[in-house]
Amino acid sequence: MERKNGRTAVDQALAELRKQIDSIDDEILDLLNRRARCAQRVAETKSAAGEMDCFYRPEREVEVLCRIAGKNPGPLGQEAVVRFFRELMSECLALEKPLAVAFLGPEGTFTQQAAYKHFGHAIKAVSVPAIDEIFRAVESGACQFGVVPVENSTEGVITHTLDSFLRSPLLIAGEVILRIHHNLMSNLTDLQEVRHVFSHQQSLGQCRGWLDHYLPKVERTGVSSNAEAARLAAVTPNSAAIAGRVAAELYGLGILASNIEDEPDNTTRFLVIGRHPVGPTGNDKTSLLVSTRNYPGALYNTLEPFARYQISMCKIESRPSRRGAWDYVFFIDVEGHQQDPGLAEALKVLEEHVVMLKILGSYPRAIN
Repeated sequence: MERKNGRTAVDQALAELRKQIDSIDDEILDLLNRRARCAQRVAETKSAAGEMDCFYRPEREVEVLCRIAGKNPGPLGQEAVVRFFRELMSECLALEKPLAVAFLGPEGTFTQQAAYKHFGHAIKAVSVPAIDEIFRAVESGACQFGVVPVENSTEGVITHTLDSFLRSPLLIAGEVILRIHHNLMSNLTDLQEVRHVFSHQQSLGQCRGWLDHYLPKVERTGVSSNAEAARLAAVTPNSAAIAGRVAAELYGLGILASNIEDEPDNTTRFLVIGRHPVGPTGNDKTSLLVSTRNYPGALYNTLEPFARYQISMCKIESRPSRRGAWDYVFFIDVEGHQQDPGLAEALKVLEEHVVMLKILGSYPRAIN
């Protein structure tokens, strides 16, 4: 009898807790829809003021996410709270006007994952086959934004992206940092049967040590994307692909080996590109494209203004300018927004010492 009574007491306690949860869920549902109705009124107000092109404001999203993360008392972690509110904002924005965002396709690429991480899943994700076509899709107005890979912690910069900035008028509107896990996937069940591996050239490089150890004699072919590699592996006998798990699910492949990247902290940085400048948030980066004459001290004169105004430089990368042999341009990332007084002064001085200064954009730092 005691056991029965004890069980009854537990059941009663659980029933009461579930009742509380149901009541809270009802409140959450009501609040979600109240927020959505406010978002609709925002859209109506902007439309009445003549703003029709795009209602998405990166600086406003960062402001909201940082404020919410700062007020979070737990037990939910910061990452979970940010992820939830980003999806909520994505759905509300879709009620105002859905965003079309171009990504490097086909379906299932890491670039698509980066687009969803930054904008949420309520966007219209548009698959395009090449990085330069992402730029064209945004330049033409077919998409409001695009997401392009720019560098990997193992293999370095993606040169196609940097070269596209040389020709494009687009601005950087944000960045995304994505932890990359690579998996070997195939229709095969035995690793020893693999005779051919498809993947993007960057991914083959990121998994070079694993491939040398476990598949040293297997032919490796670089393709346009990891998702394309998965598609090829699904129809090519005795082949496998290196890609993310999403691609395996999309193309019906099994995982032969998981997390085969050589570096445990393998990470890729993506840039969000758009047509409009982004306002300051207080936690920004600015990317620059600089060309200078070839004379002794040219690089020093390029970098000295940043030191003078105490501007921290995050990155510098050189690329051929394509204007002549041994003529280079520099891609530079610095901390701060171009409207910040110190950086504005540094850029003014820099412009006096270089042949060309192109500000690719000031944008919020990535929020994980």
